[in-house]
Amino acid sequence: MARRKLDLVLVNPGNRTQVFQSLASDLAAMEPPIWAALIATFIRTRGFAVEIVDAEGEELTFAETAGRIIDMDPTLTAVIVYGHQPSASTQNMPAAGKLCAMLKEREPNLKTILVGGHVAALPERTLDEESVDFTCDGEGPYTLLQLLQSLKNKDPDLGKVGGLVYRSGDKIAHSGPAPLVKDLDREMPGLAWDLLPMQKYRAHNWHCFGDLVRQPYASFYTTLGCPFRCSFCCIQSPFKTGESLMGLKAATNSYRMWKPQTIVAEIDKLVLHYGVRNIKIADELFVLNPKHVIDICDRIIERRYDLNIWAYARVDTVKEGMVEKLTRAGVRWLAFGIEAASEHVRDDVDKGFDQSDIVKTIGEVRAAGINVIGNFIFGLPKDDLSSMQATLDLAVDLNCEFANFYVAMAYPGSQLYNDALRKDWPLPETWNGYSQHAVDTLPLPTQYLSAAEVLRFRDDAFQAYFKNPNYLTMISRKFGPKTSAHIGEMASHKLERRYAS
Repeated sequence: MARRKLDLVLVNPGNRTQVFQSLASDLAAMEPPIWAALIATFIRTRGFAVEIVDAEGEELTFAETAGRIIDMDPTLTAVIVYGHQPSASTQNMPAAGKLCAMLKEREPNLKTILVGGHVAALPERTLDEESVDFTCDGEGPYTLLQLLQSLKNKDPDLGKVGGLVYRSGDKIAHSGPAPLVKDLDREMPGLAWDLLPMQKYRAHNWHCFGDLVRQPYASFYTTLGCPFRCSFCCIQSPFKTGESLMGLKAATNSYRMWKPQTIVAEIDKLVLHYGVRNIKIADELFVLNPKHVIDICDRIIERRYDLNIWAYARVDTVKEGMVEKLTRAGVRWLAFGIEAASEHVRDDVDKGFDQSDIVKTIGEVRAAGINVIGNFIFGLPKDDLSSMQATLDLAVDLNCEFANFYVAMAYPGSQLYNDALRKDWPLPETWNGYSQHAVDTLPLPTQYLSAAEVLRFRDDAFQAYFKNPNYLTMISRKFGPKTSAHIGEMASHKLERRYAS
């Protein structure tokens, strides 16, 4: 029986070595491309033939990826530039651009589109700079559906494809916004796991402290968007045009949830069919809506699965009764965006919560048996050496089971990016420079410090934290000497930096 022509191939281009340097080998996680798999579900339910090429997961070269796509001969190729967190989209643009250029060189008639957070933030610039036929200025699903439908016609009417940016003669044209997916449970009820190389994915190293068996692994969303408006965050950039179509004001963020029964049906599939125990809930803020969180937890508890879950929270969103449910459901790690020790520095980027909440909430969470990842940012606009040192001191005092140290970056789609353009702050020369771990990482300067000073402080802080005897003693006592030795090996990787030498 002849195979029907493929309609859509969704591509996760990958950029691991450039983004993570030596950490890419086995220390960094290998995550499934969530948005590619969600869009695959959305398009397949409408009768189209879809495949996913996860070049990162399968460790394909650009030539191998291009060859596989050309062999498939799809009506449309969508290169998905969503990262595993909102800020990771931009750093994947070099790989996406290189792949698109190779496809256009080898098969000029192949129709290609770029979709993702970075693309939605800068759709015209992306179309102008890259060898691609279209870009998407929204979240993607409806744009791809309408574009596929249009390309099936002899004379496609691109102007009727919502969310499309394309060339019309020597000008760039916009078609108008595409709607957001409103009924998530009906239209996009889960990821197309069957199209992914599930055996390839692995958890973060810290996620499996005490065990270090990091496969199998999966990640997914239970919600889309975030109601908060931190100025350094770009999470809403792909949703803004769709929000305007809904009539929301620019200052209001959309926030959509899958029903708990839909989420737990996905967990059932992962556990029973793929043997997954290590799970990341990738929501920007999972621990927010008590009813949503507790209902999901109750359904997992009923099943008595032995899970190792991690998720994001804020110190001011963990409400009474949540922690006990999270623990029983198998949530073993919560990541808290503490960002800075100084309330003055936090308030300046709209990250407002009381200082007392930090110690109280983290203490309660750890007392319940949940490990904590503290996320900290150096180089926020009002930071100086004293305030950054206070942030490091806070991290050391909290002595969380893991910590992420970031530098403030003006990601396209964030308010900080708009501020940087308006105030002519220096920005990275390449999209790869927006990575936290790249050779050419270039953070923002502050009112008092240069970018190089901020980056140097961050790298020194990483070493100070993970080589701290009190931290290593706690890790050895809690997870065993093997995990402590693993951390020592992790800390031995020194990142090469062009701007902090």
